[in-house]
Amino acid sequence: MKGRVLAINTGSTTTKVGYFVDGALRCERKLEHSTEEIAKYSHVMEQDHMRRDAIMDFLRQEGIGLDEIDIVMARAGLFSPAITGVYRVNRDMRDVLLTCRDGTHACNLSAVIADDIADEAQCQAYVADPPMADEMLPECRIGGLPEFPRRAFFHALNSRATVRKYLRDHGHETNDITAIVAHMGGGITVTLHRNGQVIDTNNGLGGDGPFTPERAGSCPAFPLIEMCFSGRYDEKQVKKRVLGQGGAVAFFGTSDLREIERRARGGDAACATWLEAFSLNIAKYIASLATTVEGRVDVILLTGGTARSGLITEGIRRRTAFIAPVEIYAGENELESLAENGYNILSGTVKVHRYDKNKLVED
Repeated sequence: MKGRVLAINTGSTTTKVGYFVDGALRCERKLEHSTEEIAKYSHVMEQDHMRRDAIMDFLRQEGIGLDEIDIVMARAGLFSPAITGVYRVNRDMRDVLLTCRDGTHACNLSAVIADDIADEAQCQAYVADPPMADEMLPECRIGGLPEFPRRAFFHALNSRATVRKYLRDHGHETNDITAIVAHMGGGITVTLHRNGQVIDTNNGLGGDGPFTPERAGSCPAFPLIEMCFSGRYDEKQVKKRVLGQGGAVAFFGTSDLREIERRARGGDAACATWLEAFSLNIAKYIASLATTVEGRVDVILLTGGTARSGLITEGIRRRTAFIAPVEIYAGENELESLAENGYNILSGTVKVHRYDKNKLVED
């Protein structure tokens, strides 16, 4: 692999940056943004200059000139319509991300910042595997009410990279398998991959799926309705309750699963039971996706930061190994995945999609 790739991944309070030369990681850094720094901005998209300046400082400190960048790869933000794959950043994409038309999240900053840096570096910026990529089967989009269709919102970048790693490890020359991938972090998404397409998944940011260290996951309708009309919360507070103050945070005041494991091993029965429920909840979603393909699953892959926990992965394996073999690919590996996509673009071995904010365009 030849070329120099700058990879950018903006999260809620961090910006991860990696610089790759001829396929190898030369340097990386997790740029931390303090609560006080973030609080200066009334809207997440106002942070673009602050984060861009932090990236430029990183490049200067590492002695990397803009003329030493051949391509800038960014974490894809919230835009639709889209399918999995790579897209060049264009005006339509910038418009949708800057206005947060399809959702508000710090990941929207990645492509905008990458495009600005690429313009100065006189190269091009691209994104890979947008989280709202929709290749779901028609029957998987139907919800219980016409107003509540099931929507795709998942960790596309890491889940697809995990499948590719599995294929390489097992000598597959083509993506000809059916795999269920559970990405487990602050958010959890479970995805069904068949021959390179994600044909079923949950909406990890929209209250659909397993509960997580900080999210409530799918909630029973009547108690949620009663909470909304109780007079105790406004709309913003309800959303915060289920997305940020749910899961382990609601039960134990922390989203640190390592701390909950320590308490469980120390004899805290409530923590031990919650961890069993946590593994069980993820396993149930894995099993439910197996029904989409009538049980014809080749492998179950567990990934994300939580996959480093042997206690949790073993709990999931116990409950799902009857479906297919379970393999673990711990970590998020998102910068590496961005770089891999960048080298595919540079080598001309991947199709680049053109984004149109009003309709799906595949070429």
